[in-house]
Amino acid sequence: MNEIVTVPNVQEAISLITALKAIAILIIGWIAAKLAARFFKRAAAFKLSAHHLSLFGRLIFYAVFTLFFATAIHQLGFKISVLLGAAGILTVALGFASQTSASNLISGLFLLGEKPFEVGDVLRVESDTGEVISIDLLSVKLRTPDNLFVRIPNELLIKSKFVNLTKFPIRRIDLTVGVAYHEDLPQVIRLLLDLANNETRCLEEPQPFCTVTNFGSSSIDLQFSVWSRREIFRELKSDLMIAIKSVFDTHGIEIPFPHLSLYSGTKTDPLPIRQVSEQNKPPLPTDNGRQH
Repeated sequence: MNEIVTVPNVQEAISLITALKAIAILIIGWIAAKLAARFFKRAAAFKLSAHHLSLFGRLIFYAVFTLFFATAIHQLGFKISVLLGAAGILTVALGFASQTSASNLISGLFLLGEKPFEVGDVLRVESDTGEVISIDLLSVKLRTPDNLFVRIPNELLIKSKFVNLTKFPIRRIDLTVGVAYHEDLPQVIRLLLDLANNETRCLEEPQPFCTVTNFGSSSIDLQFSVWSRREIFRELKSDLMIAIKSVFDTHGIEIPFPHLSLYSGTKTDPLPIRQVSEQNKPPLPTDNGRQH
């Protein structure tokens, strides 16, 4: 009786070895891409900003990993030229289907070249204000002061106006101060400037200044401006407003508020108003002439 010997399929064994090689290439490629991106960030840490390091690091990672991915695909027997042709057709189709994403991508490249802000800056975009926590190719991520996450497409930043509140190391604090019409304006200006000179957090250069800006409906308005470091802008602004109120109270300077006066046509004097108690209140006439 002849014994039947089962021989393993050589083709299946070769396919398994090829698949394992492709997987090994992908793993090595992923590790090499991570190491290349990390080495680039360390080497260029003192030359590029934080968002440039992050962006270029991602590009290097994807570039290196793509090379290893192409090698793994070739190892499995696929022709690279055929894949490139299919990828080109797919790219065109995706380009028509995702025009908004393409516009955001191009806008991100413009932002990268122009460099109007960096990670850590505070931006005001329309009604949103927050710290930049990430700058990507498609969008910019902000964290608002009340710890909300805001995503802004790059196309919107290119087309609209935004304000970088932390671009420069110092900022000017502008306070509108209203005083009564009977107050001595030179004295008021002198008190405000003395307040700025005695405040150590106010910069000496540029110098503080105070000017009259408007004759309002109930007050004379002045603009009181001082310069400070951007880190203490909000704190110093609040402290100055408290100090102004205290100085005005000490020197008897009135901070007016709107009043309503009634006039009887051509007369310039306001109508006299007299408080009448219930006992001295005159009786009201009725329709038939009787009194209550």
